[in-house]
Amino acid sequence: MRVDLFDFDLPPELIALRPARPRDAARMLVVAGDAPFEDRSVRDLPGLLRAGDVLVFNDTRVIPAQLEGMRGEARIGATLHKRIDLRRWQAFVRNAKRLREGDQIVFGADVTAVAEARFPDGSWTLAFAGDEPVEVLLERAGQMPLPPYIAGKRPTDEQDRSDYQTMFAARDGAVAAPTAALHFTPELIARLDEAGIGRETLTLHVGAGTFLPVKAEDTEDHAMHAEWGRIDGATADRLNAARAAGGRVIAVGTTSLRLIESAADETGTIRPFEGDTSIFITPGYRFRGIDGLMTNFHLPRSTLFMLVSALVGRERMQAAYAHAIGRGYRFYSYGDSSLLLP
Repeated sequence: MRVDLFDFDLPPELIALRPARPRDAARMLVVAGDAPFEDRSVRDLPGLLRAGDVLVFNDTRVIPAQLEGMRGEARIGATLHKRIDLRRWQAFVRNAKRLREGDQIVFGADVTAVAEARFPDGSWTLAFAGDEPVEVLLERAGQMPLPPYIAGKRPTDEQDRSDYQTMFAARDGAVAAPTAALHFTPELIARLDEAGIGRETLTLHVGAGTFLPVKAEDTEDHAMHAEWGRIDGATADRLNAARAAGGRVIAVGTTSLRLIESAADETGTIRPFEGDTSIFITPGYRFRGIDGLMTNFHLPRSTLFMLVSALVGRERMQAAYAHAIGRGYRFYSYGDSSLLLP
C-alpha cells in the first residue's frame, strides 16, 4: 500500500511534552465497532471492559540508552537500539560520518566504547570497555531516550526518569517506553481487579527503530527492525483459557500486540515465544491473538498508525484521528489514549 495513505496533519501544539498528572487522568477516545466515537477518560476503563477480559502489559524497563560523547574533537550521539551480547549493542549514531571502525568514543563518567562495525542501515556495533555491566555504565552516563518529538522541544531531565517508565517495568532492555501503559496507576489497577478484569505481562524490549520514519513510498519496501520478546508457557495458557471462556484479550500498547500476534498460530492459539520479532502489520492483516487494543495516538506515516488502521480500518482510523485533533487530544508518547474494540 502507498505510505501516503497513512498521512495526516497534526498541529504541533498537540504534541504532549509531559504526561497527564495523575497518569490515569488522561483522556481516552473509544472506537468500538461502528458506534459513534466516545470521549472518555482512562479512569473509565473498568466500566468499558467486561469481567473476564484480560489486559496484557509489557513489563520491559527503559534503560538510559541515550549517550553523548566525543571521538577526538568530534561530538558523537548514540542511541542504543538492540543488545547483541553482554558488552555489545547495536546503536543509531548521530554524526556517524565522523566515525570509523575501531574508533573509541568517550562518553564521560569513565564510560567508553569502540565502534566495531557499521550495519547496512547505518547503525553501528558499539563494544563497551571494562567489566561493569553495561546497565551500570548507562545509569552513570546515559539519559532517558525520549523520542525526538519531545527531546527536540525540551531537554531531558530527572523527572523523565520516572515519567518515562511504566508501573510494570521490571526487565531492563527497552530504549523506548511501552507508552500505553504509562496511564496506569495502582488505584486504577485496584478498580480493574474489582471489576473482574484480569491482567498478564509479557516482555518485548522496544527498540529505537519504533521512531524511525517510513522512507519507502510503498509499505512493501519497508524493513522493520527486530526486537526481542518473550511469552512464557503459563502466560500463554492463561490467555488461551480466558478467550476460551469468552473473555477478550486486550493488548495494552502496540508492543504487547505485536508480540502476541507473533506468538499466535493460524488457529488463534497463543504459543510460548522467545526470540526476535520483526512483524509488520498493515491493513489486510488477519489478527489472531488479540481482540482489542489500548494505545496512544501515533505519528503520521508510521508503522504504528498502519497497525491501528489494520485493526479498525484505515478510513475509520483517519476519522478517529480527525475527531481527536478537533477536540484537542494530546498526541504521542506522553499524550492521551485510545481504546480500539473492532
